[in-house]
Amino acid sequence: MTVAEPLPLPAATHAAGEDRLTRFAPKMGVDYAQARNFDHGAGRHSAVSQLSPYLRRRLVLEREAVARALDAHGPEAAEKFVQEVLWRGYFKGWLEHRPEVWARYRDGLAQDLAALDGAPDLAARVAEAEAGRSGIACFDAWACELRETGYLHNHARMWFASIWIFTLRLPWRIGADFFYRHLLDGDPASNTLSWRWVAGLHTRGKFYAAEAGNIARYTGGRFAPDPTQLAEVSEGLETEEPEGLPPVAPLRKRRDPQPELPTALLITEEDCRVEDFDLSAFDLRGTATVTASHLRSPRKVAPHVARFERDALADAAARSGFSEVQRMRAEDSSALLDWAQSLGVQQLVTPYVPIGPLGDWRERAEAALGAHDIALCELTREWDRVIWPHATAGFFKVKKKLPQILAELGLA
Repeated sequence: MTVAEPLPLPAATHAAGEDRLTRFAPKMGVDYAQARNFDHGAGRHSAVSQLSPYLRRRLVLEREAVARALDAHGPEAAEKFVQEVLWRGYFKGWLEHRPEVWARYRDGLAQDLAALDGAPDLAARVAEAEAGRSGIACFDAWACELRETGYLHNHARMWFASIWIFTLRLPWRIGADFFYRHLLDGDPASNTLSWRWVAGLHTRGKFYAAEAGNIARYTGGRFAPDPTQLAEVSEGLETEEPEGLPPVAPLRKRRDPQPELPTALLITEEDCRVEDFDLSAFDLRGTATVTASHLRSPRKVAPHVARFERDALADAAARSGFSEVQRMRAEDSSALLDWAQSLGVQQLVTPYVPIGPLGDWRERAEAALGAHDIALCELTREWDRVIWPHATAGFFKVKKKLPQILAELGLA
């Protein structure tokens, strides 16, 4: 099964994100709240914003999307849209407080993939599911849509993950990896924790079960799976983590840059709006973009994901105002160190790099640079500084404090 006609991928630019934001703003109120759960299929996702690839790279800022919704519809009508934007900040903050959960996913995925070598039947079932040949029509259509468009409706993501875990009985981390390798909006926090939530690991004891009636209703009858095709789910995967969740850790302390030192700027897909930061006081000697989509998985990452990252970084570099921008790839740290030393800088400055594969690379780079007395410093956004301290438990805690959070952000 394939998508009927190839759909054009969205342009990875700030201008394209702003255009999408403007066009969807009239629907951010009651229309969104009432229609957001309906999955109309590839090329017909008009009830949701599809801003996520832009928000993920901050080509469009979360603050801008929330402000636009509040201005157009007021706090009551825009509440559901605002909450959905807030989820991304919550997930990022939650993972920052529990970095061990990312390490469990990363290391567990490596073990799951290695186990496939000794389990040909399981490997074949994984391959069939990823190719859209499970025999469950809705699941197979979503697998093909994901591979071909880099996008899935949020409701479809939940159904897909639930069927993958509970009906097909496939390793959840390999499913999360399938998403992460193909989603244009793939984010280590949102992707990992959403799969954990479906599996019953994020909010322990609460899992998500795909139901035939729910799928039929919210796909407008496009799919009507036989209820006997879907597993009845009575418990999640809590026994896979008998030790439970790790304790909440303090947020990582970043190193503040010193304007008087010779400096180089790094731009990554974690924040493609470096022009928002006041860099005028810095003695900037050079600028580089760092591609990292290849770090998402030990397996091959979809070409459209790498292309979107590359184009987003090129757009960020063009808007940065710097005439010469070095292109780099996040590998071992030797090339980064050589570049920094060739410029004679004493610090590299970059927007904050959160937990995830690029965060793992940042740790290695920081150590390599530090051994040669070059500091790696990070710039943070108010959105993260305000939301992340609240993201220590379930989302309800953050949602309950939404008026306070919006007030702190100057949006109330």
